[in-house]
Amino acid sequence: MKISINGVLTDADTARIDPTDRGFTLGDGVFETIVVRKNAVRHLKAHLDRLRHGAGVLGIPLPGDDQHLAGMIGAAITANALTEAVVRVTLTRGPGARGLASPAKPTPTLVITAGPLPPPAEPAKVIIATVTRRNEHSPLSGIKHLNYLDNILARREAEATGADDAILLNTAGRVAESTVANVFVLVDSFMLTPPLDDGALPGIIRGEAIKLARAEEKSLSLEMLMRASEVFLTNALGVRPVTHINGKAVGDGEPGLITQLLATRL
Repeated sequence: MKISINGVLTDADTARIDPTDRGFTLGDGVFETIVVRKNAVRHLKAHLDRLRHGAGVLGIPLPGDDQHLAGMIGAAITANALTEAVVRVTLTRGPGARGLASPAKPTPTLVITAGPLPPPAEPAKVIIATVTRRNEHSPLSGIKHLNYLDNILARREAEATGADDAILLNTAGRVAESTVANVFVLVDSFMLTPPLDDGALPGIIRGEAIKLARAEEKSLSLEMLMRASEVFLTNALGVRPVTHINGKAVGDGEPGLITQLLATRL
């Protein structure tokens, strides 16, 4: 496997990140997950726009313009001889001294990896996370930052019950998203998804699904979620139906018709 580190391709076995890198020591960075299908990078501009926005929120300079970044992503894909792939772009503030103070002149680290595209995920059984909640008031709720500990805690809670994923509520008890995806529900014949103000990440596929399904951004109570006739999750890898929540079947316990149609389209 070849990895691009600051534009230089190297073997994964010999790749090296500075042990003082703030992405490693503090989670000080952002990332994007990008899908490649039939040798075409999907939604690249939208992903780079979101990467640049997240870097701006954290005050991390992003090396190069979109053309430069696209070239590095393409080189990593080509070096790994992939036509169907998942690419991860990780940007950190780079090396730094011990403590929280940011270096006056950061030297960011940009890592690009590319691996085979996994098969579509099976329909999911999820739980409502109780171990943690999404802080919708934090600016971090709107960016893909490197500190995913809340998500990891919620996923561990799901795994302990035999579930595939967990849905996170925000501090007001409203639905935010799952540990790795946005949430859509069909309630009373209306397709709904949590608004960004409730702690939902501005997912790229979320935006596509909103347009295709004519979904409305609306705050979702736990009661609305539990009586939905269809529920599905979206992220860069596509659409994943949800068939059970906290052990209770969604609808008839099978992927819904609208969910299946969207999965085909997206």
